[in-house]
Amino acid sequence: MNVTIAIFGLALLILIHEAGHFFVARAVGMNPRKFYVGFPPALVKTRRNGIEYGLGAIPLGGYVKIPGMHRPAAGDLDLHFGRAIAEHPSLTHPVEELRRRLEREEHEAARPTVEILAAELSRVELSPAAAKSAQRGVTEIGDSLAPDAYWRARTWKRVAVIFAGPGANLLLAVALFAALFMLGGGRATSTVDEIVPESPAQSVGLQPGDTIVSIGGERVEADEIARTISGSEGRPLTVVVERDGELVELGPVTPREVDGSYRLGFVLAGEGLGPAEATWQAVRVTGLVTKEIGATIGRLVTGDGRDQIASPVGIVQGSSQAAERGFESYLWVLGLISLSLALLNLLPLLPLDGGHITFSLIEGVRGKAVAREVYERVSVVGIAIVLLLFFIGLSNDIGRLS
Repeated sequence: MNVTIAIFGLALLILIHEAGHFFVARAVGMNPRKFYVGFPPALVKTRRNGIEYGLGAIPLGGYVKIPGMHRPAAGDLDLHFGRAIAEHPSLTHPVEELRRRLEREEHEAARPTVEILAAELSRVELSPAAAKSAQRGVTEIGDSLAPDAYWRARTWKRVAVIFAGPGANLLLAVALFAALFMLGGGRATSTVDEIVPESPAQSVGLQPGDTIVSIGGERVEADEIARTISGSEGRPLTVVVERDGELVELGPVTPREVDGSYRLGFVLAGEGLGPAEATWQAVRVTGLVTKEIGATIGRLVTGDGRDQIASPVGIVQGSSQAAERGFESYLWVLGLISLSLALLNLLPLLPLDGGHITFSLIEGVRGKAVAREVYERVSVVGIAIVLLLFFIGLSNDIGRLS
């Protein structure tokens, strides 16, 4: 059940990412052609205002199709219409006419040529594979020549549409963190909320509801408890708690080293913050985590930090374990994953969102488009790096699982 919840959470984050692209694209007049909950093929679909809305057969995330992500190229015609011409040579003339228009970058004149080609295709009988490829070509090239095509838009509109996906994940992370700070994840109190199973705290008899009074013979405030235990460096400690109005002495008990710090194995109850302070703390935590993720990515360049990468398998595993610990733990992890997705997508690599933003800015500064061949070559490098990160993460996850 927890694995299902974890998969649903990851799918929700992807859907929110795609919804960010979709709604901002509509707001700037770059009308998407499709928006699916889940991935195609569609189980159910309907069309409204020129947009196809559907429920995808693959229930993971979402899918949005923005028209004309790249300016049309003459080389696309061979891919789309090669089979159709082989079966019906009569299609050669309209295809070649369209090719000439695209080579000369006569994009407005090319639009009627696409309509003529579509009419010619409707008059001939093609094999299913050739017909499907040709129809896809007519749709793709027609969309890329449309006035609302992505590549035609002004630089700020293109950047806004692409940034909206990671931006939606970023806002969701901040919103989740702020909500958790308001619910009780803000200031720590001296009251014990949870005991970690098989921990030193459990062995010595510490109980939820106990209020920590002193550790190692010194009175401690809430913000001093963790620092005092860690500062013991593993020496046995006596813990005095208030329980049912009486002082109870526990121990001595030896802290256990976990992730480089000494701990007894209990969680303190939190005190909720007000909306303004909770939002500020959420932004602060987002900044700290962003800095740490950036440092991890930087260490990868020097060969360090490899063990901190996870694939979707590890993400689901971590979310599932968080769900076992409780709803709030799950939301914390979900917020961290949402933030990680935003930052990963902002890397300046094609086909990631950050790559599209980078090329849009370059084209805006140059005042002219980057050649299609450059896009394709850079995309090959970007895909190779993304696949490398995926396989590193997958190998880490397999190692952890085994």
